[in-house]
Amino acid sequence: MNDSAMVRPTTATERDERASQNGGRPTLEFRKRVPYDTYVHASTLHTLQQPLSGDPGEMSFLVVSQIMELYFGLLRHELTLARDHLRGDQIWESLAPLRRAGLHLEGLNAAWQTLRWMTPADFNRFRDLLGEGSGFQSAMYRQIEFLLGLKNAALIRPFRGSEAYDELTAALHTRSLWDEVIALLERQGHDIKPDLLDRDVTTDHDADPSVAEAWVRIYRDPGPDNHLRLLGEALTELADRFGDWRYLHLKAVRRTMGAKTGTGGSNGLAWLQRSMDRPVFPELWTSRTDM
Repeated sequence: MNDSAMVRPTTATERDERASQNGGRPTLEFRKRVPYDTYVHASTLHTLQQPLSGDPGEMSFLVVSQIMELYFGLLRHELTLARDHLRGDQIWESLAPLRRAGLHLEGLNAAWQTLRWMTPADFNRFRDLLGEGSGFQSAMYRQIEFLLGLKNAALIRPFRGSEAYDELTAALHTRSLWDEVIALLERQGHDIKPDLLDRDVTTDHDADPSVAEAWVRIYRDPGPDNHLRLLGEALTELADRFGDWRYLHLKAVRRTMGAKTGTGGSNGLAWLQRSMDRPVFPELWTSRTDM
């Protein structure tokens, strides 16, 4: 039995009774493990930071990297929920996980701010200890890109031989959130180019005029029941916040290492700049010219 199974649910009545017994003070005695730790696994989380040097800055770098990984997992959860809702024509239900995802991205983006103290000299004190380790190798970040429609089959090759490889292969061959949006637009009566509904989903989607025209028509209806327009705005916010993350990543690299070669073998800054040229939900941006 895992630790989470040891959490004993309580009711509002039980909580009121406990508060009355305690005179309004928190409970201080427990027979076994503290319930908070049983649920959150905080004691486990705090064993996962294992710096390889005595440099105090490495701890910041390590913790922020792990925080970002947790946010990536949270984003994957929300985007998968939203995609599944859209696949089932549940437009209204998709809005809540999309809004949450946008807010999670704000938290993720804020994490970059805590590394602004890091100069090239600060980073260089422990950088060699990373070996060939690079954020480029984050399997969960790759899951986020695939969900958003940024597909590149070559990028799963580093994970061969791991559990992540099978998961990424499945994600690569599954319709992205944007693929499901386009299919939804067609089911909602918009004239979408047929080839888009049966395309190779393992590749990037290129902006198509038929999708852009659909969004122009959607945005021309200002009515309160136009859930597709609300969907468009939720997706725009999501794409905007994700763009912020990519830009903040580029800024952090430029600040700490300039145009040096990346630890993962890429040309660092230039690679990130090229990555930013791949837009998320492209027709939401191209359609704005005609709105």
